[in-house]
Amino acid sequence: MNAPSSSPEQRQAFYDRLEPQNLAPLWEKLKGLLPDEPKSKAAPHRWRYSDVRPLVMESGKLLTAQEAERRVLVLENPALPGMSRATSTMYAGIQLIMPGETAPAHRHTPSALRFMLEGEGAFTAVGGERTTMRRGDFIITPSWAFHDHGNEGTEPCAWLDGLDLPLVAFFEAGFNEHYNDERQSIVRPEGDALARFGSNMLPLNATSRYGMTTPIFNYPYERTRAALVAAAEGDGPDPHEAVTLRYSNPIDGGWAMPTMAAWMTFVPRGFETKPIRSTDGIVMALGEGAMTARIGDKTFDMAEKDVAVSPGWTWRSFKASQDSFIFCFSDRVAQEKLGLWRKQRS
Repeated sequence: MNAPSSSPEQRQAFYDRLEPQNLAPLWEKLKGLLPDEPKSKAAPHRWRYSDVRPLVMESGKLLTAQEAERRVLVLENPALPGMSRATSTMYAGIQLIMPGETAPAHRHTPSALRFMLEGEGAFTAVGGERTTMRRGDFIITPSWAFHDHGNEGTEPCAWLDGLDLPLVAFFEAGFNEHYNDERQSIVRPEGDALARFGSNMLPLNATSRYGMTTPIFNYPYERTRAALVAAAEGDGPDPHEAVTLRYSNPIDGGWAMPTMAAWMTFVPRGFETKPIRSTDGIVMALGEGAMTARIGDKTFDMAEKDVAVSPGWTWRSFKASQDSFIFCFSDRVAQEKLGLWRKQRS
């Protein structure tokens, strides 16, 4: 093999001539473009709800839902400041609706999900149907579907928002549009979608009016919890994943949303999972219980409503001191469709 014929100075002089032509030498970039394994730019982190809640409630005294359009405190990953990202590809925030308020109707190409944290009397309306939001419910806003939120109760209501905003921004495919009124017109009775699609039955020639997104837009916690507990009494917890059930699209059996995977994990009291890692960065909220989460080299004690992040390809495990139900979402479904997703068990 011939020895290199140029000196470092000669190579640098060559590189200096490339830059004005908007060119770059691949051989100098290759290790960064093709790492031996993924290394997420995000960091493991936990937001204590006991710390966040007073600030969320204070925001309710500063401006109205109409002024803010969406009164949300963004959960920013400490390794990605100012980027409105909880993980490298997922947005998360805590939204507040005060009694009597309406968050005005609009629609956008990013898909959104909600995980109800506290309060009674809140509702979301999607595509002409409204649903009451109860603690632990998983609620979906499909891409480009008009939606508004309101609170007809007597206490503040707060929930976790999750959106695929960073993914949509990467593709430069974001659109947004306001409705012609504060609230959209309701044309179907509450519970219509769940009745048609959520009882292990389907209409003949069933299709979703939301394209690739499930036609169900509220998966009640009461049903989810009961299913997880019953599943635990069958085969018992998996060593790495405890008892995990994913939210699915009843039409094709796939994930409920085309870009965001969502599931819930039940870790029985005293059970400790073995470490596992996967390429998707995960946002998780403890809906019920108390547990310890080990994410990478960090250990977090988690109370109800706390939110944590496990970056992609980072080892994670849980140990429950009480029966614990963990809501999770990530970009797994998008990675699976692209043939990129993988996991590793310890």
